[in-house]
Amino acid sequence: MSIRIATFNAENLFRRPVVFGIEKDDVRNTVLNEFRELVGILDHKTYTSTDKDRIIEILLAHSVDVSQDMSTQTILVNETRGHARLLKGEGRNIEIRAEVVGRPSWVGWAELKTDDLGLPAVKNTARVVAAVEADVLLMVEIEDRLTLDRFNTQVLHGQIGAEAYPFNMLIDGNDERGIDVGLFSRRPITSIRSHIFDKKNSQPVFSRDCPEFEIDIGGEPLWLLGNHFKSKRGGGGADKRKLQGERVAEIYQAALARSAHVVVAGDLNDTPDSVPLSFLLATGLQDAMTHESYEGPPGTHGKCTAEEKIDYLMFSPELFAKVTEVEVERRGIFEFGSPFPDVHGPADQASDHGAVVAELDL
Repeated sequence: MSIRIATFNAENLFRRPVVFGIEKDDVRNTVLNEFRELVGILDHKTYTSTDKDRIIEILLAHSVDVSQDMSTQTILVNETRGHARLLKGEGRNIEIRAEVVGRPSWVGWAELKTDDLGLPAVKNTARVVAAVEADVLLMVEIEDRLTLDRFNTQVLHGQIGAEAYPFNMLIDGNDERGIDVGLFSRRPITSIRSHIFDKKNSQPVFSRDCPEFEIDIGGEPLWLLGNHFKSKRGGGGADKRKLQGERVAEIYQAALARSAHVVVAGDLNDTPDSVPLSFLLATGLQDAMTHESYEGPPGTHGKCTAEEKIDYLMFSPELFAKVTEVEVERRGIFEFGSPFPDVHGPADQASDHGAVVAELDL
């Protein structure tokens, strides 16, 4: 029995944070860093005068709520209507309400402003999914399960004409931006285990989640561990990815005790020689792109150089022995230079990640 397993960071399906469309790295990183800083300050039990000044400073720099004349508005503060609000005033004259003395004093949250992706980008994402023809496909950076389902029926099938997947699943994770890890499958998904509550030093280990999907393959269970490790953007990424690599190695070992058929997949945001990957490789997991059948560039992202190898299909020894072919679908990437005909620039590329796919003879 032949089965195809793949992973693809789709970089959202219909809507994406505006900040990720900023081409200049320093500008984009400033927004992301200050957003994280804002989220942290807003969670303080008591706001000092310095906290309040910094909240206003960040909002004046980035918030659509207070600066309608900005060309790039990237951060929103959602507040409930009524008296439990954070701000008063309008435009550049906003200030923290006198009644707000800390997190318990108001109801709301900060989030990154999103915008609709254009139809060409959405359709090119579907073209990648259709091209890999996977029986089991891990989808990274997905908004929510209903979005995954709508993309499946309305775009993959409705616009592209590919066969829709009968099964899809996604559990919302820990990312305040709402980017999650989901699954398309042509085989029944029989159980799911989430790790959003795994903690180290009282902090969540996983930036999103490490969902364990149990999939019925001809009456035998296959466990797929889906991942999206912490980005290298912003502070603390290396330490966070190290924790994530350690924990996924433990989860893999536990899954291996249940079944010899285990896959670790996703965007691990680091190279094969990195510390986080060392924990996984030390377990005996085999990277699909090291298979003798693979021919092509070493990377999976952007120009696909060795430094841009960050997406992985990793198989338990018994599964790796059954791999017959490995490839990376890169035609959705504009920067790689050999895209689909409708990929004319970054705005309409499917993603700047390739989809890694392996065929196995089970």
